[in-house]
Amino acid sequence: MFLKGSRYENAREFATGADGEKPFHGTRIREIGAASGVIEHMLKAGDRLDLLARHYYNDDRLWWRIVDANPKFVFAGDLISEDLEGTVILIPKARE
Repeated sequence: MFLKGSRYENAREFATGADGEKPFHGTRIREIGAASGVIEHMLKAGDRLDLLARHYYNDDRLWWRIVDANPKFVFAGDLISEDLEGTVILIPKARE
């Protein structure tokens, strides 16, 4: 169903209930293992996920890797809240 090689390749859709309806139209959360080879980054004012991805991976589209490495944050936007300035987050090692 999903694009081969996509990070959602093995994700599943929500199952149809007894009434024949899906409880949610979309994809179930995919399993995310613990990040390995990480470095720590202290959040500062002006940090954005795309800019962090550009800095660490030279590709701003890889922001989701940073989100995956920090599962205590439910929403990506929570990672860059002004309230979190000074919080240390994990940045997974760039793939080679």
